Amino acid sequence: MISNTVPVNQTTPDEIQALAEKVMAQIKTIYASHYIHPNAVQEQMLVSHVRAMASRSLTGEPLPEVDESLFEDISPETMRLAQQVVDLFGNLPVEEAWLLSVHIEVARENDA
Repeated sequence: MISNTVPVNQTTPDEIQALAEKVMAQIKTIYASHYIHPNAVQEQMLVSHVRAMASRSLTGEPLPEVDESLFEDISPETMRLAQQVVDLFGNLPVEEAWLLSVHIEVARENDA
């Protein structure tokens, strides 16, 4: 019997949390250097998303298909920052940057 499922690596919640915290610390530095100030709700949503990214990075679980055209209105600067964060993981696809860019763009609007 052939399985159509993608193999997923075993990882612990502590490993996921540690990676997410490491990346969040770097995001805080990136945000500070670009004067991006998320509110409490935006921060909570970002943390949740980064934790999911850490899980996908460690387990190999793929994202569902994402339509690039949904992100056409995201500024190039925001997309660059999102890709910079995704690159911290070292093994996530560009679609992760598209999704993450929404968090960054919304937080950037706080100071606009």
